[in-house]
Amino acid sequence: MQNVTEKTEIKEYTLEELAKYNGRNGKIYVAYQGQVYDVSASSYRWKDGSHNGCNAGKDITEEINKTRHGPEVLKAFPVVGTLKK
Repeated sequence: MQNVTEKTEIKEYTLEELAKYNGRNGKIYVAYQGQVYDVSASSYRWKDGSHNGCNAGKDITEEINKTRHGPEVLKAFPVVGTLKK
């Protein structure tokens, strides 16, 4: 049984660490406005590490605002960390 008072540590990712999650090695992470999201559940949409002009393993803050769905779609994915500035 898990102790409900435990806090899960949120990892802080550098851009170099984030780049390892580009979809070519399994996990697919993207950063948006300082939050790192695990979008692996939509791996079929991130073929070759790219989706609608956004590249996996990168900060997509600028690019996602140019997509047809915008940043709201990220609400469906878990936050796994923050992006180190």
